[in-house]
Amino acid sequence: MEPRAGVSKQDIRERIWDHMESQNLADFPRPVHHRIPNFKGSYVACQNLQDMDVFARAREVKVDPDKPLEGARLLALQSKKTLLVPTPRLRTGLFNKITPPPGATKADLRRCATSQVVDIPEALLEDHDIAVDYILTPTRLIATGRERPQPAGIAWSKISPEMMEKIPILRSLRRREEQAGKDVALRDAAGSQRAAPPGGVGRPQDPQGVARGSPLPAATVSVGNLPHDARVSDLKRALRELGLMPPRLTWQGPRHPVLLHYQDPGTAQRAVSCLQGLRLGASTVRVALAEQQRDR
Repeated sequence: MEPRAGVSKQDIRERIWDHMESQNLADFPRPVHHRIPNFKGSYVACQNLQDMDVFARAREVKVDPDKPLEGARLLALQSKKTLLVPTPRLRTGLFNKITPPPGATKADLRRCATSQVVDIPEALLEDHDIAVDYILTPTRLIATGRERPQPAGIAWSKISPEMMEKIPILRSLRRREEQAGKDVALRDAAGSQRAAPPGGVGRPQDPQGVARGSPLPAATVSVGNLPHDARVSDLKRALRELGLMPPRLTWQGPRHPVLLHYQDPGTAQRAVSCLQGLRLGASTVRVALAEQQRDR
């Protein structure tokens, strides 16, 4: 993949997903779009961990819960290491801590438990991006020779009020860091930072709804031409990456436009400009200010 001017992270993801689907390079679940692909040979790639000194020395190993990392989680337990797995959506804490039970055999643990390699343009890397030290494929172990420092702590300016609502552990961590005198301002819908309210972390207040049949406010954006298998989480992910997540979103199903309700016309107009050309799956969405009647 040749880097080109104006390329985004989402462009790179879409091209890799399209290639993997067209070449049948993934196992279940399919399609691979908008997920961590379970590429063919993922189990063999994970087994290459046992040849790495850094893995042999580790006592605790953190592995994400995605399907292609199943072999890495199993290998960590078979190697008698403590396994840390992030909890789904971090709603009940940061990690599940899994310790191999005494006397467990490999069979017991098994019961319980190259096309994606791209050189990302330096301009796309941000301060919060975690750099990769090693890449394991079914046939190779690639040392990247990382020189960038790894990020430390939580980048509160990248977190929206909606994320705070969905991930309770973030609220307690934010309160702790605020008490320590750190900057914990969140990102608002327009992409700028929102300071913490006096007395701790508060919940964002939802704007009042728009009555059915009434004119839509000038700060509402319509996003149409969604793919038939689109999910609201797919659109929200793209909006967050662009810093365009609105305070309220009306999802009417993939066959109808999504309504993004912003706080002012200027922010809505900026969203229309930034979302032009956005692709979800194989579709390029249609974006416009929604000034017509809701029933239409």
